[in-house]
Amino acid sequence: MLTVFEDDIKRRKVILDKYNRAANFMGIFKLILLVIICYGSYSAYKNKYPIELLTLIGIEVVIYIIAHIFHRKTFAKINLEEGLIAINEKNIKRITGEWCSFEDIGEEFIDNNHPYSIDLDIVGKKSVFQMLNSSHTYYGRKLFAKDLLNPQFSQNEIKERQDSITELTDKYSWASYMEYLFSVVGIDDSFPALVEELQDKKHFIENNFVKIFLKLLWIPTCSLLVYSILFKCLIAFNIACGLLILHIILCIIGFNRARNYVGVMRKLPKKLFRYNKIIKEIIDTDFESIKLEKIKDIIKSSQVALNELYAIANNVSQCKNGIAYIILNLLFLWDYKNAINLDNWKQKHSESVDKWFTALGELESLISFSNLPRVCNNVYIPKLNERKSCIRAIDLGHPLINNDKRVCNDFVLDNNIYIISGSNMSGKTTFMRTVGINMVLAQAGSYVCASNMSFSKMNVITSMRVFDDLNEGISTFYAELKRIKMIIDKANSNKNTLFLIDEIFRGTNSIDRLKGAEGVLKELSKLGVAGMITTHDLEVCRLEDNYQGIANYSFSENYINDEIYFDYKLKHGKSKTTNAEYLLKKVGIIS
Repeated sequence: MLTVFEDDIKRRKVILDKYNRAANFMGIFKLILLVIICYGSYSAYKNKYPIELLTLIGIEVVIYIIAHIFHRKTFAKINLEEGLIAINEKNIKRITGEWCSFEDIGEEFIDNNHPYSIDLDIVGKKSVFQMLNSSHTYYGRKLFAKDLLNPQFSQNEIKERQDSITELTDKYSWASYMEYLFSVVGIDDSFPALVEELQDKKHFIENNFVKIFLKLLWIPTCSLLVYSILFKCLIAFNIACGLLILHIILCIIGFNRARNYVGVMRKLPKKLFRYNKIIKEIIDTDFESIKLEKIKDIIKSSQVALNELYAIANNVSQCKNGIAYIILNLLFLWDYKNAINLDNWKQKHSESVDKWFTALGELESLISFSNLPRVCNNVYIPKLNERKSCIRAIDLGHPLINNDKRVCNDFVLDNNIYIISGSNMSGKTTFMRTVGINMVLAQAGSYVCASNMSFSKMNVITSMRVFDDLNEGISTFYAELKRIKMIIDKANSNKNTLFLIDEIFRGTNSIDRLKGAEGVLKELSKLGVAGMITTHDLEVCRLEDNYQGIANYSFSENYINDEIYFDYKLKHGKSKTTNAEYLLKKVGIIS
């Protein structure tokens, strides 16, 4: 895919150069035309406005307006090409490993108490979120994070998501164009509050008769005013003046209430307008997958309602000018009209608002997942396994490791527990994260980093990055005990649990570590859950002999010309090598 991105960038840079030249030419043309119009206007003034000169100036003004529209459209095309080039460049960075510089790390989704997110690098710095995320709106980011942190989908939903992500992977041009359109909308922290206000069904005025009276009062007022002016009818004029006074009284009485009720609409016009192209593009696109068709149906149902809302928001924005505000309210009770229209809109559509924006967010999330097969050279859509607590994978790799550095392993976990031993830096923890991340991706309906994989649905829970807490007086050992207790509690409530424990009880001595590990594995084995622990302590590996369903696997190293080499390949059996003494010598601590 690297060459695809690079070729697309080259092609778009040629197009961009053409648009830039056109924009520069049009800018110069407009400037010259403006000078000509100004000179012509001066000449018309000096020559007492001859009709021929005025006609010529009129033609020049029309040409200027057309040129301005063309100029503006050219700038829109420039922005589009620049945006699509930036998207291609981000994908190249995903391949080369430079994605760690991406600013959006999903910081607000970091939760130290989450079952696996911190340990498996799901959100935060150097995370799955940072690498794959291409969402640009509040709902898009929220849904992508939710799909990674809580992928609670049924078997049917997983299949639908897989089909949609596969389709979006194949539709790269469309997906990147949609990403650009969503980036134009952008993230607005106030948007959730705006949506919440739109969902509030509280009436502006409950009495329908009063609503109709206030909404239609302008008709007799303006009609009588126009009639009195046209036919010089004093009675009509007096009645119209009386009605205008009533307008003023009503405006004074309801000023604050009406303004507060439509307050949300002052922030919406631009935001809603930016969604127009997105909605149109979705509706005009034919999809093969069921999930994308469902999203399309939801978006289609929103089109008319959002256009109505945009019209209300546009009407509200007309009152930004003070003089316009006075005239519109004096003649048409503008604030009342807008508040009543919004009230009616809410009663009809408020319950659907969250559904519409959630559907758009889901599309952004699916597009983010479709980035993985474009930047990872070893991907597969995993199959759901009917067996309990089972994972079977060929060439399973860590998706966050560069393609040229990634080492893959075959892996089978069949309702059992692995004890993974090995020396320092041999790859134990990385392999455990490899299994965990791919299980999260699989259960989100995504591609995984493997050439083949099947899996059972399991709740993933980890104990890997355990920290002490001086403020609460908690040591590392006690923090790990609490985490492992949480794992056991989760396993008690749900047997479909995959646990991953790194360096079990590292914070205590070898005797207590062995006793603690035996107690934990005995309990987890009795509960019938699957998982893995890693350890440096080879004594822990003896537990394989005592408990059914526990198996030893290991990672090891080789020495060539007094240099250490790791192959990062998973092997059956406990570790037979250590490297602590070698590393101590290497850094000069011992001789």
